[in-house]
Amino acid sequence: MLKISKLDNKVLGNYLSQQFAQFDGLQEISKFNGGQSNPTYKLTTANAVYVLRAQPPGKLLKSAHAVDREFRVQKALQATAIPVAKMIHLCEDRSIIGSMFYLMEFKQGSIYWDAALAEIDDSKRHEYYQAMIKNLALLHQVDYSAIGLSDYGKAGNYFARQLNRWMGQYQASETQKINAMTQLSTWLEKELPEDDAKISLVHGDYRLDNLMFNSNSAEIIAVLDWELSTLGHPFADLAYHCMCLRMPVAAGGMSGLMGKNREALNIPTEKEYIATYCQSMQYEFSSIPNWSFYLAFSYFRLAAICQGVAKRAELGNASNSQALKIGAMVEPLANAALEIANADL
Repeated sequence: MLKISKLDNKVLGNYLSQQFAQFDGLQEISKFNGGQSNPTYKLTTANAVYVLRAQPPGKLLKSAHAVDREFRVQKALQATAIPVAKMIHLCEDRSIIGSMFYLMEFKQGSIYWDAALAEIDDSKRHEYYQAMIKNLALLHQVDYSAIGLSDYGKAGNYFARQLNRWMGQYQASETQKINAMTQLSTWLEKELPEDDAKISLVHGDYRLDNLMFNSNSAEIIAVLDWELSTLGHPFADLAYHCMCLRMPVAAGGMSGLMGKNREALNIPTEKEYIATYCQSMQYEFSSIPNWSFYLAFSYFRLAAICQGVAKRAELGNASNSQALKIGAMVEPLANAALEIANADL
């Protein structure tokens, strides 16, 4: 972690101590490495450690960096079996640190960045992947109305709405014309599946490094980074998660399994992985209809997100120094999606 001085210890400490009595004696603020969107900080007090997550500074795209939504969904999920950090306080007063932020508990565990789980014994890796996919299915079975999230997103036509949204986000942050993105947009519009009325709470960025495990087992103790969560189609989460595992070994901070021998690593194949998910969801089928579309859409959305990171870097308000490298991923991601579009999956 990097020590920072942008947040005023005294102002922030005084504010938080006024909000709840347990917060006492802010001693240090440090920024977590990684993360391209909402900067996240570790706050150390005389008696405890907390995590602060804030909007980035500067002009923001409409509906982006909604830390208030992150706070709301995680607070609601505390009443379910989905593991999340305890939410402590949401501050919508931008005068305190210059942007909206929320405070949550600091959880101690392990976050893995290598999709091959090199740190884990060969005999145990299958357990970690089973935990990931079963936890995703568990999330998709949450009764979102019962926990007060019936208005957390619009119902129906999820992919049509998402495609329109991310096309708009991409165009708003476009810095140069990329033919592959134009071709991909056209294909996605043409191949958009008919809405099947499936609706669930979706995470939006469900991948290995957004999960915190018990340091001694495959138990997931926290699902992190809920910025892109909404009510949507469960296959969007599933396809995005599988897309992450299809990525190269290192792609702009994301680690995939491209070229890896899954059998030798004791990691399930994509087909086996999806079958486990379908079984957990109690679907009658074991493979996903229109899988090519869902995967290609996931690549398109990630490419649009990467373009947004590049745009923020150009404007000087990106939260990570690697933002320009992330922007360079846009065209390769679009080309990968076009390969899937032309393949028979």
